[in-house]
Amino acid sequence: MERERVTPDPHIVVVGGGITGLTAAFYAMRLAKREGLAPKVTLIEGSDRLGGKIRTQRRDGFVIERGPDSFLARKRPIIDLSQELGIAEELVTLNPATKKTYILRGGKLHRIPPGLVLGVPTDWKPFVTSGLISWSGKLRAALDWVLPAARGDADESLGGFLRRRLGDQVVDFVAEPLLSGIYAGDADKLSLMATFPQFRAAERKYRSLMIGLGQGAGATRGGAAGEEHIPPHARGSAFLSYRGGLSTLVERLTETLRDEGAVLLAGEPVRAVTPQPGGGAVVTLANGDALSADAVVVATPASALGGLLPEVPEASLFRDMAYASVANVVLGYRRDRVAVPLDGAGFVIPRTEGRFITACTWTSSKWLHTAPSDRVLIRCYVGRIDDERWRAMDDEALAAAVRREVAELVGIDAEPDFADITRLERSMPQYEVGHPEKVRALREALMKKAPGVYAAGAGFEGVGLPDCIHQGKQAAEQAVAFMRRRREA
Repeated sequence: MERERVTPDPHIVVVGGGITGLTAAFYAMRLAKREGLAPKVTLIEGSDRLGGKIRTQRRDGFVIERGPDSFLARKRPIIDLSQELGIAEELVTLNPATKKTYILRGGKLHRIPPGLVLGVPTDWKPFVTSGLISWSGKLRAALDWVLPAARGDADESLGGFLRRRLGDQVVDFVAEPLLSGIYAGDADKLSLMATFPQFRAAERKYRSLMIGLGQGAGATRGGAAGEEHIPPHARGSAFLSYRGGLSTLVERLTETLRDEGAVLLAGEPVRAVTPQPGGGAVVTLANGDALSADAVVVATPASALGGLLPEVPEASLFRDMAYASVANVVLGYRRDRVAVPLDGAGFVIPRTEGRFITACTWTSSKWLHTAPSDRVLIRCYVGRIDDERWRAMDDEALAAAVRREVAELVGIDAEPDFADITRLERSMPQYEVGHPEKVRALREALMKKAPGVYAAGAGFEGVGLPDCIHQGKQAAEQAVAFMRRRREA
């Protein structure tokens, strides 16, 4: 028999303790207090730790990211949150001396030509002189200047759109490793409108994608026009992190929530979210306890939503959502054992190269705060949606395979002092064609069938940290507004 926990009104429950859920809880508490509601906020996380994929390991002077390692500076939700939490001074920039990034092509590293915007060439001269694609590929890309814009509003694949505008070579050898790498996915299956809708907007407005992105049409979801939102010491860098690693954000959020009276429950899986007549829901835990909530934010993986909300059939649209499993292998070396100059940020690898690793970041060159001055830190990425060979390997075999490719491609044949491996099972949601329509259907269904219940997170409208933070804040705003309307009714 279920045991109901008696809780005072108003009560907001957040299901999921990743960055989306933590943000939703933070803003729900802040916004509700401003409305004079003084709510109880309970955050429930099924695993034994908060923070989701964000996980920083600090050891022997190293700052090792075991999940995401940075975020786009121009996306202001995370900057605003950092300022509200009082950690904006902890922001750190990319090393300005490592502006070069490379793409592997034909077994050799080629510098990415200046003028690429989201993998699309906007400066013709450096693109023409690059050895990344053939002359026929360059001539095919030039057709973008004269091809008409497509008609209609139907979604299409990211790869299909770019092939139509720029040709196969630009997609396979340049855009695909840069763009689909964000999702560890297949560009020919990813939804254009869910991943890079600004490409369609640029085509409509400028006809030419290259001209449009050259005119500034490449700003991404949640972008800002300038750098006014960024603290002065952190300006001029495309990406940012924190001096103590991204866990700084999780730690401050957790500390602030506890200080302000939120209840944080880790290791407590949720069994169901049951909408109630008139709004709100009962959140039932796996141990049988039940919490009555005036509003609920569900910030779990999208694929779990259908099981939590069986009364909302549209939640099951995401039950079979594809997720890529990936691994990070971080190698630490003594600097005097690395004879090659690591003079850039690293490199990405097209799937056409058939390599085991998909990308490599020269972390200690790119981020000066991540290693002591006499050490070198390199991070390699393994796995994508159609290549999960690594899952059958133990840690020793996985590290050995990565070290072999680092030796071959970078020239570092020394044994590392350590290899830190993180396995991220089903961590990268795949926004396949038709994804935006599914999200819209879910939102509409929740409004009608589960008022006061909101869904947010990486499985819906953006996988980056700023996107998740934006969704968490938006869900909190909706929850507080709903709660206020109920009290006024």
